[in-house]
Amino acid sequence: MRVLIVDDESSHRDYLAEVVKGWGFEIETAGDGEEALALMNNSSFDILLSDLMMPKMDGFELLRRLRAQGTLPPAILMTAFGSLEKALHTIHELDGFWFLEKPIDLTALELLLKRAGAHRRLAIENEELKRQLSFTGVLGNLVGQASAMQEVFAMIRQVAPTSAAVLITGESGTGKELVARALHSNSRRAQGPFVAINCAALPEALIESEIFGHEKGAFTGAVERRAGAMENAQGGTLFLDELGEMPAAMQAKLLRVLEDLRFRRIGGKVEIQADVRILAATNRDPLKAIKDGKLREDLYYRLNVFQIHLPPLRERKEDIPLIVDAMLVMMNRKHETKVPSASPAFLDALAELPWEGNVRELRNVVERAVIIAGDVPLEPKHIGHGYRRPAAAADPKPERSEAAEQPGRVGVDVGMTIDEAERLLIEATLEHTGNNKTRAASILGISTKTLHVKLRQYRLEESAAGEEEAVDA
Repeated sequence: MRVLIVDDESSHRDYLAEVVKGWGFEIETAGDGEEALALMNNSSFDILLSDLMMPKMDGFELLRRLRAQGTLPPAILMTAFGSLEKALHTIHELDGFWFLEKPIDLTALELLLKRAGAHRRLAIENEELKRQLSFTGVLGNLVGQASAMQEVFAMIRQVAPTSAAVLITGESGTGKELVARALHSNSRRAQGPFVAINCAALPEALIESEIFGHEKGAFTGAVERRAGAMENAQGGTLFLDELGEMPAAMQAKLLRVLEDLRFRRIGGKVEIQADVRILAATNRDPLKAIKDGKLREDLYYRLNVFQIHLPPLRERKEDIPLIVDAMLVMMNRKHETKVPSASPAFLDALAELPWEGNVRELRNVVERAVIIAGDVPLEPKHIGHGYRRPAAAADPKPERSEAAEQPGRVGVDVGMTIDEAERLLIEATLEHTGNNKTRAASILGISTKTLHVKLRQYRLEESAAGEEEAVDA
């Protein structure tokens, strides 16, 4: 354990250094807070033993700065009788470990140093455990224990701390943006902004303005200066999703920015230095996209410094239980439900599906199931009808009455109008939710306002039908 002793009284500082060194600690000393701060910025210490009242920079300011930059180890403050109140305030406000009054009781000091050392070891072990866990089953919002996902986690860990451009490939819905966010949050730019642009969602006429920004009057409708994604991401990360959908002319401009690290707003005359890390993603096969003229070859090689490929969900179905567990926590919080778990039967049913939409599709299925279940474990019956395996039936053409008797099902006859079928479905859903209209609207995939409109509509029709029957009678 390395201890930094900070005291402006050289005799007292040297005395403590000799004593503490005799207890088996490695010792460095500093004469004031400024010297201590410089030492701690260039080296790592496990414990800080500092005087509180010092010239230039006192103990309070030293702890405050170390805490602000995230490098504060367990800190023991030494204080004279008159500054006891300030010592207590410092310990409370800045998470100091403890304090000792002068003259120092060496028995108490030895005990405190040993406890601080144990606290430091525990913190280091905890951080190491978190780091290991982050690259085994969970990394940010990425979840997976399959070997293919472990390779993805390993690559993220390897490239995240660098400034290298990364090209993320994989089918739609596999979580490419989650990889980009994991790269950002594990990089040196983690405190900077993360800005994502979906190139496929932007009209060709607007994409340059969205990325580079524009000056007032640069084109019709440009009524004021506007910063683009590149400028908004300064000091952070810019993620370009669906790069293969970016127009060829824009790809050429982006290539120049990547090479020069400078850009201009549309209509601007001043070049802006780009302090941005670029991450890009595509659901196309990059080499095929180049062959088809969808992706510039030179841009591909410029971005493909490091490539991370995400496997489709169908190739890692063993991850489905882990993914569902993570989604349950998120969905319960989002919808204020209390679903405790997913049953083995529910997970088995999910494992049988092809998941062409990958994790995004799984998320939609789980979210719907959570809304329907409310506060009970997820079962196969909570999966949407379009995903359920058809049950075997003795009669291939069951009567409507038989279907209607099955819990959670609505029977529909040939010849029934769409309005009649819709009314039956709404009535059955309201019955299932105990007439909870908000939950029923969520299950039906419509707004609560639309549900109320339809209910009023059906009541009017029912009323009109009753009046017509009375006239006929």
